[in-house]
Amino acid sequence: MSKVMHNDTETKGLSEGLKMPLERRNFLRYTGLGLAVGGLALAGCNDVMEDMSQTQSANATAADMANMVDVGSGDVGILNYAYALEQLEAAFYAQVLQTQYYNSTSAPQRVFLRDIEAHERIHREFFKMAITAAGATPIKDLEVDFSSIDFRTKNGVLSVAKAFEDLGVAAYNGAGKLIKNPAYLTIAGKIVSVEARHAAIVRDFLEYNTFVGPDVVDQSNALEKSMMPAQVVAIANNFLKEGSKLNVSNLPTE
Repeated sequence: MSKVMHNDTETKGLSEGLKMPLERRNFLRYTGLGLAVGGLALAGCNDVMEDMSQTQSANATAADMANMVDVGSGDVGILNYAYALEQLEAAFYAQVLQTQYYNSTSAPQRVFLRDIEAHERIHREFFKMAITAAGATPIKDLEVDFSSIDFRTKNGVLSVAKAFEDLGVAAYNGAGKLIKNPAYLTIAGKIVSVEARHAAIVRDFLEYNTFVGPDVVDQSNALEKSMMPAQVVAIANNFLKEGSKLNVSNLPTE
């Protein structure tokens, strides 16, 4: 079983943080990391992400499509789509761990951010192995573009972390109904539960007791909101360089 290791200094700092109003302090360490291996922003941030999605043309030209990364079709295409999103999240958190914000924030937040980075990295590698095990070829390593993100401040980092985590949960929820293989659906269900935990803790880092809200939960039925692949990549592509932007036009839609 893989573990997320913490040094003694950080662990001691975390014990002091237990006095803070962060009651879910340990849940990340008991979810996700072993599960994935064993199984094979602020309130206004959503508005920002919606604005980004509108910058993507609904009808890309043939030249644009030729320069994009086609995730493929069917279940393997869905796996590659998830692999692409996990690449993006893993790259983001890897960079977060190198930032001024990470080095200056509290010990509890550093521990959680390291845990989240490890989870995303394992999710990324899991999908790469799963695609290969299915006899298919994973998409290439994507080149990210985080030039629009302010990694110096708490709000700059966490508002984007919140947006990425909410986007990831919505993406898994939307893709679930498109998966045919029950085994893949089971794994997707397990991973999305971890992503939802990430989203909850990041929201609490931004503002205590805001772990869920009407921006992510449909108030009419109390279900998490979902997004279809085309909606997701319209946002995700803003953080990918030319030649790494995603084309999901061959994925199933129902």
